[in-house]
Amino acid sequence: MNFYDFKAQSLQGKEINMSDYKGKVIVVVNTASKCGLTPQYEGLEALYQKYKDQGLVILGFPCNQFGNQEPGGSKEISEGCLINYGVSFQMFSKIEVNGEGAHPLFKYLKSKLGGWFGSKVKWNFTKFVVDKEGNPVKRFAPVAKPEKMEALIKELLEK
Repeated sequence: MNFYDFKAQSLQGKEINMSDYKGKVIVVVNTASKCGLTPQYEGLEALYQKYKDQGLVILGFPCNQFGNQEPGGSKEISEGCLINYGVSFQMFSKIEVNGEGAHPLFKYLKSKLGGWFGSKVKWNFTKFVVDKEGNPVKRFAPVAKPEKMEALIKELLEK
């Protein structure tokens, strides 16, 4: 399996194949609307706006596994992202990132890029960067601000 073999359901209920993002630099992030780290949406959106025309894609996956910080449904998540943070990058339906019910994409990313907690995602806003060939290249901790990824993103876009 590789990154492009996976698919996920958008917040609007449409199935999206990761192969649609071939040739792009991708950031996959698990998100939550009621987390102390939620303001990272602003930094993610800023990166997206700055580099989307050069091939950056950000994929947000809402998750309610950490402190019940994403309790709403698709409508509430969509409204919160748009109204509060102006998010225009692709958001997906709520998923699990750890445990038996973890989304296959996150199982894959965790197996390729373990963190301090082994194969677990520690908290909301764990960020995985994937290169243009679909290779997971770096994992950023929840507390790492999106701007910390910028140098790597720029480097991968220029390759």
